[in-house]
Amino acid sequence: MPIAHIHLLEGRSSEKKQVLIKNVTAAISKSLDTSPEKVRVLLLEIPKENWGTAGKTKAESEI
Repeated sequence: MPIAHIHLLEGRSSEKKQVLIKNVTAAISKSLDTSPEKVRVLLLEIPKENWGTAGKTKAESEI
C-alpha cells in the first residue's frame, strides 16, 4: 500500500486539497500499476509561523 506524505503551508481551500489528492493518487496508481483504492495520501499542513526560509518565518515574510 503506497503512502504519500505531502507537507504544505496551511491556507489552501478544501477544493484545492481534493484536487491534489486526486491527482497524486492517479499518478501513484499509474506509476506503480496499483489500484487507486490502495493509495493513501496524507496532507500535513504546516502553520506559516512554523515554516522558515532565509531566516524568517513565512508569516514574517508576508508582513
